Amino acid sequence: MKKKFIIQMLLPALMLLTASVLQAQKGKMPAFKFTQSNNKVIKAEDLPKNKPILLIYFSPECDHCETVMKEFFKQPAKFASASVAMVTFLPMPKLLDFEKKFPTKKYANVYSGSEGGTFFIKDYYKLDEIPFVALYDKNRNLVKSYLRNVPLDEISAKLKTLK
Repeated sequence: MKKKFIIQMLLPALMLLTASVLQAQKGKMPAFKFTQSNNKVIKAEDLPKNKPILLIYFSPECDHCETVMKEFFKQPAKFASASVAMVTFLPMPKLLDFEKKFPTKKYANVYSGSEGGTFFIKDYYKLDEIPFVALYDKNRNLVKSYLRNVPLDEISAKLKTLK
């Protein structure tokens, strides 16, 4: 009886783990989610379909991240063809400070938010440094990822090829 109960409890978890590993192996975009400063929860599948996705994982307190954000917001039109998900792990007050500094709400294709203490993105990509950027095509297949030194010009050039 105990064995049957244990198998019934472990089987769904094992199936989920296997599905996650297969998804990662195929380079598909993970099922992340984050909460925007207006408390709206955005899931990866909620991002507009048939558009490339640019996932930027950052901290508002990180100097390298701030450099990337300053460069990004100097040239936001270069990224207009993509949905840009800017996700931090820090709590909402830090996100609000970030949104005061950078005009995320000015652009319909930019979604900023916090994944809170779940660290799903950090764990999924096995990150130990930030910023991290992953570029996905319109079918949500990984095109390329970048860690720490993020070449925005290269990313915008790749976006032009993803139409």
